[in-house]
Amino acid sequence: MSDDLTREQSIKHIAGIIKDVKFAMLTTVTDEGHMHARPMTTQQVEFDGDLWFIGGKDTEGVHDMRQRPQVNVSYSNPDDSNYVSLTGTAELVEDRAKLDELWSDFYKTYFEGGKEDPNVQLIKISAHGAELWEGPGKIKGLYEMAKGAVTGKRGDMGNNETVNL
Repeated sequence: MSDDLTREQSIKHIAGIIKDVKFAMLTTVTDEGHMHARPMTTQQVEFDGDLWFIGGKDTEGVHDMRQRPQVNVSYSNPDDSNYVSLTGTAELVEDRAKLDELWSDFYKTYFEGGKEDPNVQLIKISAHGAELWEGPGKIKGLYEMAKGAVTGKRGDMGNNETVNL
């Protein structure tokens, strides 16, 4: 990605990288000022600058976001050598239509009452920026490492870009 990409192009590019990553790591700041990351299920909604998650109102993560809404969300796809780290602001949302859109029976494991469980909390992350690492993929990456080991020259190991959203 280059500096001349528009916000929309950057969002579309990020969406393409994270669309098939099932789990993200959502990092919050605790009352003690420590960073705490936890896995969250990626919702099957195309990234448009916002990310959506479903959590429990009684969890430490939701408590942290209520107190300090600045968060980080990380995606890792080692098979393709792609990684994304998004910074943003969390918002705890009550929106029945959005919950209906995002809900799957998978969540019954966490919420006995299903969608009607009073502990269900929608979490909206508005992304402000992202850092992306895009590798050449496994086969080309191995080739570039071997080439570098033989020639002593740095191989093409992909791109690293930072974008504002």
